[in-house]
Amino acid sequence: MTACASDEAARVDAKLKTTYRALLARVTSQPEALAKIKAAERAWIAYRDAYIEATYPAEDKAIEYGSIYPLDVNLLRAKLTRRQVAALEDMLLHYTPK
Repeated sequence: MTACASDEAARVDAKLKTTYRALLARVTSQPEALAKIKAAERAWIAYRDAYIEATYPAEDKAIEYGSIYPLDVNLLRAKLTRRQVAALEDMLLHYTPK
């Protein structure tokens, strides 16, 4: 199950990268938008990592959360990433080619 959750997190992450690259390609002629989108994505990555850490705050995660921890973290990471993919897809619709 952990391997499947890890594969799902990787699959969703690949979708995020594809969507992000498409968005960047769409706004290359708009330097201000490009810079803001990059800053927003960096902030989202920091948020995602902080959210996961806040959800599982124990120092020794294996002891505190047990063997299910990697499965849970991968599922949470995939869930958060799916939300970000949707947000980037919405943004992609906003930036129509000029």
